[in-house]
Amino acid sequence: MFDLIIKRTNNAKDDLLSGLTVALALVPEAVAFAFVAGVDPLVGLYAAFIIGLVTATIGGRPGMISGATGAIAVVIVALVSQHGVDYLFPAVILMGIIQILCGVLKLGRFVRLIPHPVMLGFVNGLAIVILMAQFSSFKTETGEWISGSELWITLGLAALTMVIIQFLPKLTKAIPSTLAGIVVVSLVVIFSGLDTVTVGDKAEIAGGLPRLFTLNVPLNWETFQIIFPTAFIMAMVGLIESLMTLQLIDEMTETRGKGNVECVGQGVANVVTGMFGGMGGCAMIGQSMINIRSGGRGRLSGISAALFLLCFILFVSDYIEMIPIAALTGVMFMVVIGTFEWSSFRIIRKIPKSDAFVLVAVSAITVFTDNLALAVFIGVIIAALVFAWENARHIRIEVKNTAEGSKEYDLHGPLFFGSVQHFQDIFKPAEDPDDVIIDFIHSRVWDHSGLEAISALTERYRKAGKRLHLRHLSPECRNLLSNASDMVEVNVLEDPHYNVANLGRKD
Repeated sequence: MFDLIIKRTNNAKDDLLSGLTVALALVPEAVAFAFVAGVDPLVGLYAAFIIGLVTATIGGRPGMISGATGAIAVVIVALVSQHGVDYLFPAVILMGIIQILCGVLKLGRFVRLIPHPVMLGFVNGLAIVILMAQFSSFKTETGEWISGSELWITLGLAALTMVIIQFLPKLTKAIPSTLAGIVVVSLVVIFSGLDTVTVGDKAEIAGGLPRLFTLNVPLNWETFQIIFPTAFIMAMVGLIESLMTLQLIDEMTETRGKGNVECVGQGVANVVTGMFGGMGGCAMIGQSMINIRSGGRGRLSGISAALFLLCFILFVSDYIEMIPIAALTGVMFMVVIGTFEWSSFRIIRKIPKSDAFVLVAVSAITVFTDNLALAVFIGVIIAALVFAWENARHIRIEVKNTAEGSKEYDLHGPLFFGSVQHFQDIFKPAEDPDDVIIDFIHSRVWDHSGLEAISALTERYRKAGKRLHLRHLSPECRNLLSNASDMVEVNVLEDPHYNVANLGRKD
């Protein structure tokens, strides 16, 4: 999927330095998402710390970074605005319980069924969303675009960060280039006295250790009705984004994470963060890309990122608040460049039009709705419908007459809900001889619709006074016919080569 495959082994030094880099990038993201959700910045920071620590410790994908995310923030806005923040934390705990159940029931495997065009659309759409989110760095607090020297300083600092990230690895890989870019640009601003927006201008990040929240809502059916819809949506959005990110990192590193373990890890993390007054979250593709590209591979990278973030909150918030927002914007610009699948432009004219449509549709839905779960869901539905339509067109019949005077239909292609109409249209009982054979050696009955089609065809031949036989049914289909004997009554021919059981017709 990716033109650039990153192969590295676990290294404690790389994990620690990469964790420090990720922690620096987590601060403005967590604060920004807290503002989106309508909660205090520390609610987002505590969520980033707790979720990052728990998932890195027990999750199914070492090297993946989790925390407070925009996808979850968007979902909880309505709950917080309508019922207050006191209902948020029970909803986050319920979200975690749902995710744990998904992991226990092994539902994480279904992410492997997501088609490749959907994955490409998800990645490209997410890259565009990350890019658009950085435009806020070029606006004032009133929403107006900055101009003049302020604009040029911001652009220059972001560009300097990007240049360091791009070219430092060609000189040395002793330290992550992303961390070097942030440090160098911060020092330039501090010692030159440039007037630019810093992390401290956005929010104060100083705070104490997370504390257990005090439940201020009644634990009754009414509360459950209020929080369940939000909790369920958060759980699904969180799992889809986490499992998609897991698969993305799998392909980048040519390793394989454990989806069901990650579901449980995400669930436990959200239960804990809800108990300590966090806003909930999931895997963060932007920070995960920073971690992977900075050399982070093991669990230590995620654990150290969470612990560094806690240290920022407790001890060095004054220094972190000096980091220019432009430096972090440059970092995210490089994440966008590394995340976007540029080969899409090359292959889009070579792949089937339906795949190209799915790719573009998922990207567009992701961008315009900022809802990753919805985009993936719609993309999978479109891909499934296209698959069903294409397979429905593949069913065909070869007709021949036997020496015994029977007419034999050799069926090719799958018999399922998409092809049953064409299957029914092929046969003309009134024009056929008294004895008719349908050979399934090149076909298979896939679902209940196929059984219904056979039942309907049997009835048509019965009314015409003709005998219908089936040959070379698969063992699975014979079981279906046996189980549905009260619905489907046909004669299955004995075949000495395939040992097909005789499910004699009841006359």
